[in-house]
Amino acid sequence: MPHVHGTPTRDGRRGLTITLGLVCLYMVAEVVGGVLANSLALLADAGHMLSDAAALGLALFAIHMAGKPATSERTFGYYRAEILAALVNGAALVVISVFILLEAWERFQSPQPVEARLLLVVAAGGLVINALGLWILGRHRDRSLNLRGAWLHVLTDALDSVQAIVAGFLILRFGWLWADPLASVLIALLVAYSAWSLLRDAVAVLMEGSPAHIDVDEVRRALLAHPTVVEVHDLHVWTITSGLESLSAHVVVEREPSMELLPELQATLRRSFGIDHVTLQIEAAACRVHEMPI
Repeated sequence: MPHVHGTPTRDGRRGLTITLGLVCLYMVAEVVGGVLANSLALLADAGHMLSDAAALGLALFAIHMAGKPATSERTFGYYRAEILAALVNGAALVVISVFILLEAWERFQSPQPVEARLLLVVAAGGLVINALGLWILGRHRDRSLNLRGAWLHVLTDALDSVQAIVAGFLILRFGWLWADPLASVLIALLVAYSAWSLLRDAVAVLMEGSPAHIDVDEVRRALLAHPTVVEVHDLHVWTITSGLESLSAHVVVEREPSMELLPELQATLRRSFGIDHVTLQIEAAACRVHEMPI
């Protein structure tokens, strides 16, 4: 039976491709605008857009790799490529946030004049581009950590644009030059915050921790609820890639199992926990030698 998992659809790939094109085009505009306006906030946003472009490109590559068939050396195929891409994207966000904070500190020490009108215009354009990217990717972000990582990049970049717009207004209206590096600091904090959850979830998958939405104790109780099951041990639940969970366990029954036992346990796991990829070793309580995998 085929398994339904988090690999993105063709529409998800198309959305990533379109968003990547938009980000690359406007990144150039923000670099030019940041240099002309002498705005660190704009340059920080452009740097974040560069990471967005890398993240989106990496996400597309990971999707391509995840679609490759399994081999005798890689029996699960390349599903984990998406998780690795999410990990790299999260790490990149952390590096970018540190870089922005260092640059902002220098600007606080030595404020520089900023062309506020140009800052406002370019930042507003960036907000429009990012809003469009969020709309395109929004329908697919829950399908995998990889897509969620790409969507988070675009989301934090949209928030960057908002910070830059506010900074431009404060400089134009009140002449507060410190608003530009302050906006950069806020951008860096937003970037770091978005990176944390992504890194945490990616590391949890790579460490083969139990999925956050599945209570392993509940799984054990569900298996024990079957009238012939007396013990469950060596129970493991882990994630192959987003949306594809696996389970293995030893199930002890009080007598020789019937032919209906495995389909019933499989149906319970699928219905209650959404787990399709299951391997159970059935052991009779008297000898515990009978094995029957699903």
